[in-house]
Amino acid sequence: MDYEYERAGTASIFMFCEPLSGWRHVVAQKQRTKIDWAREIEELLRTRYAHAEKVLLVCDNLNTHTKGAFYEAFEPDKARAILDRLEFHYTPKHGSWLNIAENELSSLTRQCVSGRRFGTLEILQSEIAAWSSDVNNTQRGVDWQMRIRDARCKLKSLYPKIRV
Repeated sequence: MDYEYERAGTASIFMFCEPLSGWRHVVAQKQRTKIDWAREIEELLRTRYAHAEKVLLVCDNLNTHTKGAFYEAFEPDKARAILDRLEFHYTPKHGSWLNIAENELSSLTRQCVSGRRFGTLEILQSEIAAWSSDVNNTQRGVDWQMRIRDARCKLKSLYPKIRV
């Protein structure tokens, strides 16, 4: 039997989460560009965070996670209004594993998409929506185990030397 792998396409998954409330929002898109990311953030500000004055946004250092992305996606006035409501916090350059969203993506992969092939983007979107709905309804906040002392050991090159 001869087997030939035929790639039907790819998709990018955006993961947004609130670790303390245990809420996740997962979206599959055809691509992952700055504009796609900016539009997803804008939608969250317009819906879930409509009444929030300021949103603290923790991101890794991916090249799409920039303030400039909003100016590429929206008119300057709208981009400025969005940025006025965001406060960016980036994980250390080589420490994106500290980003809780990365851990949630790992859970999504193991629990929902690993070893499966999806014929269409719509089917993938449906499956990840079902996963996030189930996880949001059954799981509490993220039980983050990283302590400052551990981070200082694992990321010692990123922390300043403290002299006593």
